[in-house]
Amino acid sequence: MNSAVPLITLKGISKVYMRGKSRVAALDGVDLEVPERGMTAIVGPSGSGKSSLLHVMGAMDRPTSGTVRVAGQDLNSLQEHALTPFRRDTIGFVFQSFNLVPNLSAVENVMLPLEFAGIRAEERRERAQHLLSRVGLAERATHRPGELSGGEQQRVAIARALANNPRLILADEPTGNLDSKTGQTIFEILKDIAKDRTVIVVTHAEALAATADRVMKMRDGRIENSAR
Repeated sequence: MNSAVPLITLKGISKVYMRGKSRVAALDGVDLEVPERGMTAIVGPSGSGKSSLLHVMGAMDRPTSGTVRVAGQDLNSLQEHALTPFRRDTIGFVFQSFNLVPNLSAVENVMLPLEFAGIRAEERRERAQHLLSRVGLAERATHRPGELSGGEQQRVAIARALANNPRLILADEPTGNLDSKTGQTIFEILKDIAKDRTVIVVTHAEALAATADRVMKMRDGRIENSAR
């Protein structure tokens, strides 16, 4: 793992939300570097700023102050119309609620980001089938989300996140809706993916987080400590 050139660099990141007349600091002066490849787990109590940090790194939300660099790109300098292709090509997202399209089959869900990227149909299907095989779901390719278990749906979501071969995977509580055994399986899949790209996982499951390459603990919008 080459930590000399970070894939992600955050400097002085703050994020303030207004609740009525009250200012709530979700992030409070966060400085952070994440190296290329490997898994980083972010843990901390509810409201500590974990998801806010993930959203800033994923260009889903802009910080109130500070600078964000991902894969050499200064995200603050990108206009809104440029953020969509940047996210599509550089970042894959995995969510707690899976976010699959219910009327599409597993393989069609994985093909969707490839369609948005303008990949031709034959290549889309071939790549989607390969990714479903990678997460152990080749035989479930034609099933719709309602015909899959929660763990299977999350595996489809992981395959979809890999569709455009992004350098960064961001997973927000990917095991939150799963039982402990299934959650461990999902975490192992993400760890395997982290062998050739960067994976950042927000999780409440500290036992799983402890198996990551590095663990960051957050409290009150700040990184309390970071351990390898």
